[in-house]
Amino acid sequence: MKKIFTASFRQILIIPITLLTIGMGIKTASAQNKLYSPIPLTNFTEISDTLSNKDIPTGQGGFARDYVVKLKKGDNLSIDLSSENFDTIITLLAPNGSTVAENDDGPDGTSNSLLFTRITEAGTYIVRVHSFGETGVGKFKLKVTKLQPLK
Repeated sequence: MKKIFTASFRQILIIPITLLTIGMGIKTASAQNKLYSPIPLTNFTEISDTLSNKDIPTGQGGFARDYVVKLKKGDNLSIDLSSENFDTIITLLAPNGSTVAENDDGPDGTSNSLLFTRITEAGTYIVRVHSFGETGVGKFKLKVTKLQPLK
């Protein structure tokens, strides 16, 4: 009788503990999704923003801020990033997370960034603003422009 009681008691405990564990995993996953929410770029105008130590750590001592933009196949883009506070890097990430293009220093000899690229696959892309190494945080200007194709 004692063996039957012990076995039944274990089965009674296993189901609630399993459900509790699954429930905690779901809650943790949904909490993590809420932490990362890139800023939508709905219109293609210049924006002014600030990179701070509350943004995404890069693992190299700097920080990054992400913007999400929907693009079509064949779109030609110019992405211009400038700051007087930190050495900028601009990265365009594809819908699958791979790097489409990246630029550290623009052609004008400054530490600002300028990137030109053509989109080969329609989807939701990430424009990532970040600082070079540990160069810091501060105000920046970001301009994403859809260029008109030559006729």
